[in-house]
Amino acid sequence: MWNYPYEKDLIKRFSKHATMAGIVFIVLGIVGMLFPAFLSIATVYLIGWLFVFGGVLIGYFTYVTDRGEWLGWLKTFIFVMTGLLLVIHPLPGIAAIGLLLAIYLLMDAFGSSAIAFSLKPGKGWWLWLLNALFSLILAIIFIVGWPFSSVWLVGLFIGISLFFDGVLLLSMGRFMKDMDRSDDPD
Repeated sequence: MWNYPYEKDLIKRFSKHATMAGIVFIVLGIVGMLFPAFLSIATVYLIGWLFVFGGVLIGYFTYVTDRGEWLGWLKTFIFVMTGLLLVIHPLPGIAAIGLLLAIYLLMDAFGSSAIAFSLKPGKGWWLWLLNALFSLILAIIFIVGWPFSSVWLVGLFIGISLFFDGVLLLSMGRFMKDMDRSDDPD
């Protein structure tokens, strides 16, 4: 068994908060998988408001540092207008996120297949190829139905990601709690 120093209080806090966050993420993930269109719209609203908030901060920074800097004001305008457009018209934003996910999945399919063929005589090369195949299939699903498939696929993928992040956090919280108990002499 490893014997390394750690703070018991830190382990207890991490365990408690990771468990709570894990449960919240699992619930959000399940809700997202059951209602993917809702999660897609919520995601675009979040991104839109982050753009608006970022634009306001850029404007404040430009105002405080150099009020005559027109590029700072231009950047403020672009951020705020992009954010407001996403909030006012969320469907084009969902379509854009869907297109970005499709491009990512195509790149992942290409990269994974390249790794698979470079490892081909070795063990496990076929797992990389399988990953490439799944990424390619998901990208094709996105592209074939784009932009309409984005409404449910974006939320579904985010829901799945939140669910697995929650499972990981919950597992880590329990692991840390068990580790803390195993070190108690009581």
